[in-house]
Amino acid sequence: MDWTHCTNSSRRGLAVAVTLTLTLTACGDSDSGTESTNASTQATTDTSASSTQSGDPTTDGATDGTTAGPVTTSASTSMTTTTDPATTDASMTMAVTTDPATTTDDPTTGGGNQGCLQDGHYFPDGSIWYENHKDAAVHPDSSAIISWLEDAGWGAGDEFRIDFSIEVLDADANTPKLDFMETGDFYSPDCDHVPMPIPAGGAIEGEDGYECQNDGDCHLIVRDSDSCVLYEMWRANYDGNTFYGGCLALWFMDQVYGDTGRGDGCTSADAAGFPIAPLLFSADEVAAGEIDHAIRFILPNANIRHLVYVPPCTHSTFPTGGGDDAPPYGVHLRLRPDYDLNALPNEGAKVVARALQEYGMFLADGGQIALTAQSDRFTTNKWADNLGPFDLVGIRPADFEVIDHGGYKTWDGDLCTRDPITQLP
Repeated sequence: MDWTHCTNSSRRGLAVAVTLTLTLTACGDSDSGTESTNASTQATTDTSASSTQSGDPTTDGATDGTTAGPVTTSASTSMTTTTDPATTDASMTMAVTTDPATTTDDPTTGGGNQGCLQDGHYFPDGSIWYENHKDAAVHPDSSAIISWLEDAGWGAGDEFRIDFSIEVLDADANTPKLDFMETGDFYSPDCDHVPMPIPAGGAIEGEDGYECQNDGDCHLIVRDSDSCVLYEMWRANYDGNTFYGGCLALWFMDQVYGDTGRGDGCTSADAAGFPIAPLLFSADEVAAGEIDHAIRFILPNANIRHLVYVPPCTHSTFPTGGGDDAPPYGVHLRLRPDYDLNALPNEGAKVVARALQEYGMFLADGGQIALTAQSDRFTTNKWADNLGPFDLVGIRPADFEVIDHGGYKTWDGDLCTRDPITQLP
């Protein structure tokens, strides 16, 4: 991801004391090649598939320490101990709360009511990610955009490859939560700040555990079905003692988000301001023979139109460098209906291609490896039995068309206006 986004943002920064919280709530570029283009991009050049560029925030916005998320039927009990990381022994702090490394919470299944994930959907019917777009109108600039991208190519050596590195963890009301110390990758008012669930045995993107050792995007994604909250954090790093966090975006899974998402002009844990998890496809979906939602894709910054985005995207970044015909952030591409699926090497590839014909893919971030799938670490089925990273390389930009979602918007680095969420109901 590639977020040179935060030029004028207000940050709480490293001076924030670490608060470790256990809350019980009840309620109805690593191998990914992502160039952090999410919130505030401070880097301006593409990186290799294993490196990260910083994001791109926007606004001077003071954080309202009392802003809560949408009200849902909920009851919560919270015990919070605030400590000074410079003077507190970490082992003592963890003894006061609950060490996620020693709890019995299972990150693969979660507990409690899965009502917020009915039919595997993160959001209710009516969300754009689940709309079938096979007959949707083509954008009037489709030919020009596709021609430009065909000449520029995909990332990663101009191959339509698949990244399998992003983890999605499950939590419930019993999962311990930890507060985090904001880093320079946290941007206000784009980002939210509440304690995050840390399921035992879980991991962040591209790592074996919660520590960000390889300097990738290190996304931490946790879905809590009890509270109907999806937590998505960019550049998470928890070493067992201190939890450092970049931009946290909260998504309420009982809501339908419109064209302005969490706020027009605002980023999320992805540069475009989209949620990440709902756009990932899993080995379980492919093995079942159907993906019934849109898919996340990324392009090198040089191949994204400079500072332009289209709904339902809400954000762009400074490192984008494409010309007037380049695809803008948020562009929705659909695989042409006349694409010959029999040209693909296996049934798994055909399942993905059919989803691209019906639901399409949204440009969500800057990076190298085009398509993003969910890691199979916590899924029943495994990628080795269903799909490989090069099984779609025969698909070219010219095989797509652009779906019309309205006019273009210009991002100037100072657009985001929202009240960051600092307290959940």
